[in-house]
Amino acid sequence: MPRIPAMQAVVDVLESEGVDTVFGCPGAAILPLYNALQGRAIQHLIVRHEEGATHMADGWARTNGNVGVAIGTSGPAGTNMITGLYTAHADSIPMICITGQAATTKLHQEAFQAVDIVEIAKPVTKWAVQVKEAAQLPWIFREAFRIARSGRPGPVLIDLPIDVQKQDIEWDSSIDSPLPVTAVKPAPARVERALDMLLAAERPIILAGGGVVLGEASEQLRAAAERLDVPVQVTLMGKGSFPEDHELFAGMAGIQTSQRWANAAFLESDLVLALGARFGDRHTGELSVYRGDRKFIHVDIEPTQLGKVFGPDLGIVSDTREFLDALLAALEQRSVAPRREWVGRIAELKEALPRREDFDTLPIKAPRVFKEINETFGEDTYFVTAIGLYQIWSGQFQKAHKPRHYQVCGQAGPLGWEIPAAIGVKKARPEAEVVGVVGDYSFQFLVEELAVAAQYDVGFVLIMLNNEYLGLIRQAETGYDMNFEVDIHYDSNGTDNVKIMEAYGCSGTRVHEPGEIRTSLEWARKEAERTSRPVLVEIMIEREGNAAMGAALDAVKEFEPA
Repeated sequence: MPRIPAMQAVVDVLESEGVDTVFGCPGAAILPLYNALQGRAIQHLIVRHEEGATHMADGWARTNGNVGVAIGTSGPAGTNMITGLYTAHADSIPMICITGQAATTKLHQEAFQAVDIVEIAKPVTKWAVQVKEAAQLPWIFREAFRIARSGRPGPVLIDLPIDVQKQDIEWDSSIDSPLPVTAVKPAPARVERALDMLLAAERPIILAGGGVVLGEASEQLRAAAERLDVPVQVTLMGKGSFPEDHELFAGMAGIQTSQRWANAAFLESDLVLALGARFGDRHTGELSVYRGDRKFIHVDIEPTQLGKVFGPDLGIVSDTREFLDALLAALEQRSVAPRREWVGRIAELKEALPRREDFDTLPIKAPRVFKEINETFGEDTYFVTAIGLYQIWSGQFQKAHKPRHYQVCGQAGPLGWEIPAAIGVKKARPEAEVVGVVGDYSFQFLVEELAVAAQYDVGFVLIMLNNEYLGLIRQAETGYDMNFEVDIHYDSNGTDNVKIMEAYGCSGTRVHEPGEIRTSLEWARKEAERTSRPVLVEIMIEREGNAAMGAALDAVKEFEPA
């Protein structure tokens, strides 16, 4: 077997695992890997901050379902990656972070930038490992990809001491391949029991979580819903897993990202089949109201998710697609009565309990922005949004019809995620239209990654909801702790974000009138395509605009009367 540089073997593994783009920042302790990347098929984007690299790899992975890769050197490069690892871990995104490290002989001597990144990263990874023997390198990388993909997907960190990277090993890539990932299949008896419960229910709903998207189960979900005639709701992470214009779409319930009619429908349901959902606190709110008298079937690929928030009436450990395939097979032996009355009731609630979005008043109201987004961009558009009131408004008003086309950091919510994530999305789907929805405060974080997009000709549209809110906030005295009130006032001119865009070689425009939104969005689409760079549409919205939120599904305080 030939002897080759160890890092050449690592690059062989990356290529065979389907990695075509990596994101990182070179440094002395990781240069052997960078040397091995030269002349290979993998494109490398040099980032401006290692956290940005992780979010780019995250967005790339969310979009194509493969394992994203971020690279950094030793010491603070690794610690800068922790937020990105946490974000991927929280949202079950497969990703590998590779860090350089001081020589193995120096690790116990407090050498320059020799931090124990493995111990730091363990709480926010599926596996964190330091390679001490060069011969292990290809096998550890193979195992890292397998772990990142297996079960509940998630991130892995691999730490590479500089002396290990420099060695030669015996390796022949022509006789190697990725390690198999075993599908998690449901117990047949539990599938039958779930079907018994579904058929016995009068007002069941299916709750599609992020596991439906990650499990590539959207087609099976639609087939099962239509066969059973059961309405489908989505969580924030499941948005896009079921078409929102479908007769059986029942909206999104929750205490923040939700619709009024969806909450009402959920409260009238008598059984919930939850597929790959975590029962996060922003979805459930007060558990006594959420649970009520209804029964719950919880299907999740990760056994420890069952019973974590509350004990379901039936728990099933399974990949979502495997479960739905088994459910559809079991349905072949059953007769199903249509539920036209229940489906009709959902339609009645949707008609009776909308939230208004056609505001023509000044200053611009946030719902109007999302009305224009929905009417301007097609169902093939990839959307990216992060955290804050604009995420809540997006969940309430923005439509998504296809899986992996609505990317949102659901649990961790790091400020500044949108710009690097949008770069990752665009690199995963270069031919697609990509739109990031941002807030004026989050925009300030990792804004330097605009330089990466300009350098590598990564064009996309940024839509900013700017309420000129750049300072401290305080919690409201009543209601859920995300009901913000402005504590201090600012100069009415705020920050000139268009000039910030121009400083990075990009372009933008500021909108003050509702009637200007549509034409500005159309201009931005054409400009992003023409320049292959990010283009900003900064929309000045009302300063103290509220959002519909509350402590429980039946106690959401609406921003506007019905």
